[in-house]
Amino acid sequence: MLVNVSYSNKELTRKIDTEVGKPFTLKERWALGGIGSPRLFITEASLGIRNLLILDNNRDQCNVEMRPKGIIVRFRSLLETYALVIPYYKLTIYKGDLGIYSIYRDQHFLKVMADTKAVQKFFTKLLNHKADNAPTSIEDL
Repeated sequence: MLVNVSYSNKELTRKIDTEVGKPFTLKERWALGGIGSPRLFITEASLGIRNLLILDNNRDQCNVEMRPKGIIVRFRSLLETYALVIPYYKLTIYKGDLGIYSIYRDQHFLKVMADTKAVQKFFTKLLNHKADNAPTSIEDL
C-alpha cells in the first residue's frame, strides 16, 4: 500500500496500524536496539515510486521503520512524505550484488545501497525479526 502520509488522517493511521501493527513502545524499542534504519539511498524503484521520486532534483533516499507485523518504508518527494506499507507476509528481501538490497511488495519495489556496516546490521535485524514473527507454515508442523 503506497500512501501519502504528509497530513494527519485518523482513517489512514488506523489502516496502517491494522496492516503492520501499532508502533513499538519505548521499552520494546530499547530491547530491540532501535527500530529505524540509517539513511538508505535508492538506486532503483518500481514505476509508481520512480514517478514520485523524479518530481524533484534531490538525491533519492528513504528509511525503514520496523513494526510488530511489518515495515514502513518512508521517502520524500517535493514537500510530501510517502510510505510504502509492507506486512511481513508480503515482504520479500533479496541481497543483490555488491551491497544492494531489494525490498518487494506485490508490484512495488525499491533497491537500496547497503554500503555501510550499520545498514547491513539493520537488515540482519529486520530479517531475524521477520522470521521470529512469521506465522507458522505447514512445513513446520
